[in-house]
Amino acid sequence: MPKSFLIDTSRCTACRGCQIACKEWHELPANKTTQYGWGSHQNPQDLNANNYKLVRFSEHLDGDVIRWNFFPDQCRHCVEPPCKDMADMIVEGAVVRDDKTGAVLFTEASVKLSEADFEEVRMACPYDIPRRNENSGLMSKCTMCNERIHSGLQPACVKVCPTGTMQFGEREDMLKLAEARLESLKKDWPEAMLADPYDVNVIYLLIDTPENYHERSVAANTAGPMSKKQFFATLTRPFRAMKA
Repeated sequence: MPKSFLIDTSRCTACRGCQIACKEWHELPANKTTQYGWGSHQNPQDLNANNYKLVRFSEHLDGDVIRWNFFPDQCRHCVEPPCKDMADMIVEGAVVRDDKTGAVLFTEASVKLSEADFEEVRMACPYDIPRRNENSGLMSKCTMCNERIHSGLQPACVKVCPTGTMQFGEREDMLKLAEARLESLKKDWPEAMLADPYDVNVIYLLIDTPENYHERSVAANTAGPMSKKQFFATLTRPFRAMKA
């Protein structure tokens, strides 16, 4: 049975232990970071080839109260991944899905995606997750620590989380836990919700409206297997190739 994460944002303190554990496990190099003009403590500014996971900081006013929301962003490992659907139309095998764990993985074949091809794959993702490693040409994103799971271990980010924000296990168990936790939080946080729980294997529990976390905390409105633009692009691809 596929595995799933439950990420309970009500428990996240933005310690960023998950972000660092991910970098250490995958041996990803450091990024040069800076304090941004808008005053956020978030670093780096966005996901990139050296950060498969990023704790996003969102600050806003709730009446007269300043409210901070933290969002550990990563690949959602979609049940039916649109990035894979798009990649298969261009370079079959560039993106694969492990049926045993549900992990959506990039492969060495992803180097065959041109820059324009990669952008089409990225656009297919309703959460804007895939990034391209400019040095290697490989697609870069969370792997669910798939090799750890097959060895009976938890993902590195889950292992180090000190507050219980992250849970990991069988998908059915995580959905039950998510529903139970949501029911409990609804009493104090009426806006609480689960973000796309039946479409993804990384289930976020939000206690505020999605836009107060991150613009892609839930699937983009145009999300689906592909947008109209992407669909028509695939129809014209053979003609573009013949013309070239």
